[in-house]
Amino acid sequence: MSATLYPTLPHHEPVAAPAARLALKTDGASCGLLDGAWWPRSRDLLRELPSLTDVLDPLWGRITRIAVNPTHWPVIPGKVPVDGHIVKVGWFTREIDPHKLLLLSYGTSRWDLLVVPPETGAESAARLMAAASGHDGPPLTASALIAAEESRHGVAAE
Repeated sequence: MSATLYPTLPHHEPVAAPAARLALKTDGASCGLLDGAWWPRSRDLLRELPSLTDVLDPLWGRITRIAVNPTHWPVIPGKVPVDGHIVKVGWFTREIDPHKLLLLSYGTSRWDLLVVPPETGAESAARLMAAASGHDGPPLTASALIAAEESRHGVAAE
């Protein structure tokens, strides 16, 4: 019997997660119920939240807590490891709009983002992200903004 020896497999660098698809209001006083929009690639919070916090931590301070409505998220992890720290994730059914993500940073503030459903087409997503990140609006809730997009353009966003 002979043994076959294989050379060491090449070390592959981990594949970086794609950057978050995000549109935020610019600095300064703004109106409206939302601070911007996030278009995740899936409904997997454990996979999606690290790339979101990678972008937001330098802008808003370290994100420490995130709250969602569980309507559109099949699994809500209690904690998500992100670059160098842990983000606690909670859920509320009545207090948070099903199409919104609430973010809290360490001792700084709170932000509300429209969550554009991952299955939304690029054109609808672009309109929703522009509306949510516009300086003067929208005066609509996240779900009302999604519903308005669906009624105007006939695009079903769940």
